[in-house]
Amino acid sequence: MDDHDAPRTWTDEQLLLTAEEAARALHVGRRTLFALIKNGELHAVHIGRSCRLTRAELLRYVDRLDRPTKRSQPDRKTLRRAGRTSANQGGLFDLDPTPPDAA
Repeated sequence: MDDHDAPRTWTDEQLLLTAEEAARALHVGRRTLFALIKNGELHAVHIGRSCRLTRAELLRYVDRLDRPTKRSQPDRKTLRRAGRTSANQGGLFDLDPTPPDAA
């Protein structure tokens, strides 16, 4: 087993983690990690061409995942639009094999 195969853990002294180390710590793949960065869910630090993530940022991300999400209340316009239908959808999910024209 060489160094690349060995699971690594980060120490309290280690401030910055590579993308590979951060992905391993979160148990996600590199693609998922970079998607989280691109979506703004994780904030990366760029030093030259290197991408690093702080321990604190990973801990903040996990903490946000653990919190219950608040559902935002729709505004009045959305509620008014939700009451409208553009077509009669009655019977859409009925399991009766009789076609609507035969009734």
